[in-house]
Amino acid sequence: MASGDLRAELECSVCLNIYTDPVILKCGHNFCRVCIDRVLDTQGGSGGYSCPECREKFPDRPALQKNMKLRNIAETFLSAQPDREESGVFCTHCVDSPVPAVRSCLHCEVSLCDKHLRVHKKSPEHILCDPILSMESRKCSVHKKILEYYCTEDETCICISCCMIGGHKGHEMKSLDEASEKKKETLRNVLQKLLTKREETEERVQSLQEHRRKVEEEAAGDTERVTALFRDLRRRLEDLEKRILRDISGRAERISISIRDLEIKKEELSRKMRHIEELCNMTDPLTVLQESDTGDLCDTEDGDNEDRERHEELLHDGGGLDVAGVLHTGLSDIITEVNVYFYIQGAADISLDGNTAHKYLQISDDRKTVSRSDINQNHPETPERFLYWSQVLSSQSFSSGRHYWDVDVGGSESWVVGMCYPSIERRGFQSKIGCNNNSWGLVRTGNHYKVIHDSNKILLPTNLSSNRVRIYLDYEAGQISFYDLCDPIRHLHTFATTFTEPLQAGIRVWRGCLKICGGNQEM
Repeated sequence: MASGDLRAELECSVCLNIYTDPVILKCGHNFCRVCIDRVLDTQGGSGGYSCPECREKFPDRPALQKNMKLRNIAETFLSAQPDREESGVFCTHCVDSPVPAVRSCLHCEVSLCDKHLRVHKKSPEHILCDPILSMESRKCSVHKKILEYYCTEDETCICISCCMIGGHKGHEMKSLDEASEKKKETLRNVLQKLLTKREETEERVQSLQEHRRKVEEEAAGDTERVTALFRDLRRRLEDLEKRILRDISGRAERISISIRDLEIKKEELSRKMRHIEELCNMTDPLTVLQESDTGDLCDTEDGDNEDRERHEELLHDGGGLDVAGVLHTGLSDIITEVNVYFYIQGAADISLDGNTAHKYLQISDDRKTVSRSDINQNHPETPERFLYWSQVLSSQSFSSGRHYWDVDVGGSESWVVGMCYPSIERRGFQSKIGCNNNSWGLVRTGNHYKVIHDSNKILLPTNLSSNRVRIYLDYEAGQISFYDLCDPIRHLHTFATTFTEPLQAGIRVWRGCLKICGGNQEM
């Protein structure tokens, strides 16, 4: 059998290329797995399935059986073929010496150089195309006629006989040029989207590069401060020093990793753009329509939300490293020295304001413990009292400096502790701590922990290891931090903003009780 005849036998009737991972239907016809899957997917909503070659119908989606022998034959055939770029296509009529062909005639089944093209017949039945090695690839595998139409229902190129008497009778048909132009229009729209996305990615890279420079400057100052501290505490703090410096340099590295990922994505977008531009510049509509991976090229939304969220998180991570906050994680035995160095005073003397307590909350005589009761406490009505949620605020407020307070949360499984502006609503859902832009909270519901501000929630990866929580406020730095007072102390989360009002401690409790602790347990 001649090589051209064998190639025709090994071509998938859907994509007109040599079989890739061929599978066989019950009717005996073979297709590339990807091709037949795509055809069956389009038929899924029409109430039945059929073979795209013989049109035999199947009540259920047919199982696809691998044709191992056909796959081996196809692979052997491909491995024996010369490289097309090296061999090229030559004029059929130039027998004395090979002359590269500029066009091929599908009607005459010949390839022509410039000289023979000028004298070639120009009648309509002579269809010229770019030079091709195999004329069979431009013909219908069933009727052996030139492919002239595109079936929009089956998404495949067909001949005139397929339109009139074949399995595509009654389907919507388009000329190859019309179908190709429609696909090119879609690709051009995708190209424009990719161009915009690449510009956005470049802007993100530039902004992160600028942010990295600022972070590196801040890291240099932080490193100097930490080194000075550890010079005095070297014997007991050597391991902790290494961890702190690692955290400082790690911030810039995380941004560098994100920049690297964005650069990779930018290159991938550029690759897609080049591929689409090549498709849009092709003059051969069949090649454009038979391109197999345009679905991937047209997917312009992949990973966008994740990229934007990561970008915003890196740009708004609170500025410089919270050195004091990180130190609090491991300095439970030498907090006095650390507090002196970072100008942290002792625990704030927090007491609860009974005038703000919800009607089902009991406040202890020393105003340190709050309990949720099933009985209305008949508190007198005051403008400051919470009417909707079982919450209470502290009597003290803070408008400057660094402060912290501890809460024993072991008496309840459902609670919120945090900080609030005095302007927080006292009525309605919007008065809930964390569900407005006037409050910040650490929440436990059952075995789940999260932090919340303005109804934006961040789930914490692990549960608390102790029954004590520390809330740390640095008013000038605009930071509210939460810690688990385990051994060693563990940082949970830090909110970063610019405070516009004084802040009060806030507690919400659904059941059980919470107790404000004294400052005798140091960080």
